[in-house]
Amino acid sequence: MSKTSDETPAPLSRKVYERELKRLHGELVALQEWTKATGAKICILFEGRDGAGKGGVIKAITERVSPRVFRVVALPAPSEREKSQMYAQRYLPHLPAAGEIVIFDRSWYNRAGVERVMGFCTEAEAEKFLDTISAVERVVVESGVILLKYWLEVSPEEQTRRIEQRINDPRKIWKLSPMDLESYGRWYDYSRARDAMFTASDSAWAPWYVARSDDKKRTRLNVISHLLSKVPYEAPKRDKITLPKRQKPKGYVEPEDVRHHVPAVF
Repeated sequence: MSKTSDETPAPLSRKVYERELKRLHGELVALQEWTKATGAKICILFEGRDGAGKGGVIKAITERVSPRVFRVVALPAPSEREKSQMYAQRYLPHLPAAGEIVIFDRSWYNRAGVERVMGFCTEAEAEKFLDTISAVERVVVESGVILLKYWLEVSPEEQTRRIEQRINDPRKIWKLSPMDLESYGRWYDYSRARDAMFTASDSAWAPWYVARSDDKKRTRLNVISHLLSKVPYEAPKRDKITLPKRQKPKGYVEPEDVRHHVPAVF
């Protein structure tokens, strides 16, 4: 593969990226059909700083598969009732049943990250979470769930570039919140929180996988390739498909006038 002068891989061409993504989409469909056929349960977590590219990776995974099998969970802020529950309790109902693949766009690790850094929980609450979460995940894995945890690691420079894009692009401004701006200034607080999270919860049964995410195209291809490698799926055999003949009209005539048309502006 060609390199630039500073040994950074040259950008992937759109042609190469789309070719590889198409191939991987085919494998994701095979994973989907295997999951349905075998009753497998797969749970994938994505964590990372604002602008790390979680949404783009999740979209690349899900854009060619069935939302009935691949279900994306992005929970809002907890209600007053949920705040009174055991912390992980509101996430547990969203874990996959047989034949499902659940993707968490941020997960119970909110407590170890944004909640800790932004003061939405106490230090004691954060420490209690970190002391217990590996045991909770062990129970989840022992119940038959394949649990994959990804941290997308973006550089300070690339994060700045992406957030400035959100500020200046009317298509992306909705992605920017006051919380994002506040979080942006706390880079090293988030680094310390991330390090503590890895130390406490990088277990043999649920390890963390870190993906460098400055190059969006490569990140998406690498993460999809990796998650496929962690599931022992096989594409089910399919019968040959032949289109049936259409019925004859038997006197049906298409009406000449339809009352309401979408204007042909383009």
